[in-house]
Amino acid sequence: MKICLYLEFYDFWGGILFKNTGTGLLSSYKNQKRALQSLGVEFTEKWDDSCDILQINTPWLKSLYLIRRAKRLGKKVIIWSHVTAEDFAQVFWFNKFLVWPMERYLAYAYGRADLVFCPSAYTKSLLVAYGLPEEKLIVQSNGVDSKLFYKDDKKRDECRRRYGLKGLVVGTAGLVIPRKGVDVFLELAVKYPQYQFIWFGKIYSKFVAKGLPKVLPANVKFTGYVDDMCAAFNALDIFVFPSYEENQGMVILEAAAVGLPILVRDISVYNPWLKDSENCLKAKSADEFARCIERLAGDKRLRERLIEGGKTLAGKEDIEVLNKKLLVIYRRLLAAK
Repeated sequence: MKICLYLEFYDFWGGILFKNTGTGLLSSYKNQKRALQSLGVEFTEKWDDSCDILQINTPWLKSLYLIRRAKRLGKKVIIWSHVTAEDFAQVFWFNKFLVWPMERYLAYAYGRADLVFCPSAYTKSLLVAYGLPEEKLIVQSNGVDSKLFYKDDKKRDECRRRYGLKGLVVGTAGLVIPRKGVDVFLELAVKYPQYQFIWFGKIYSKFVAKGLPKVLPANVKFTGYVDDMCAAFNALDIFVFPSYEENQGMVILEAAAVGLPILVRDISVYNPWLKDSENCLKAKSADEFARCIERLAGDKRLRERLIEGGKTLAGKEDIEVLNKKLLVIYRRLLAAK
């Protein structure tokens, strides 16, 4: 078995489009490479005719060309559905004008695959609504690599010193765009000046995404892209993720693996794998987020319970566990006529 693992534009102009982005797409792609290495499956990141399976991440125009080429040669095609029209609409300010054509394009592109991996049951439901046949869609978590994300007191101390963090620190990770809930994050910082708030993630130019306020609360830091996300997570005491739309939210699994209590927005994508008061707290509004912060800050036993629940979840979603399922899927696909 040989797999062509392909991410369009990954090598374009020295990888400039993915440099210092820290997106879930890129994390998933790297997890896929580690999974194949762990399974001992031969793979290449550039197409050659000896491949048995073409596995696409984001099916843009060159990907469609490779899919047609693979199909002509009798190869199998898998596409990861990292993008939906729903999350695409809320990235850059101009995306909202492209939602309808994006939905049609994705329905066409995903429809070219033999199988589509959906990061969550929620994503699968969206693709079914696009008109894709349910039998083509497989829920396959992006997973988390516990060898990369783990509790480390040394990393915690170093990161807190670097960013001047003291006391209880509430933080998050991800692109600094409105969809990720920047508005709620700032509201929480204003409401709780006694705590420090920090956001690890790339900050886009105001020409493509809504910028940050010119004046930030004194207890807030936005770091931009960071190389060592394990250290970043370790620097926190509470992980808050107020995103309005996700296909999974890999940073949640990463924070859980490090051992943080998790607070998320109560949206459909987290059902049923995130359970309120078991491995996370869920909030629907800024006021509910605030009440949850108060609960977490004042209740050590609650934090400990959520941390243990989160570790259990991360263990189930570890790529070493998911690999076994992945290998079965590959074999079944190749055996199918």
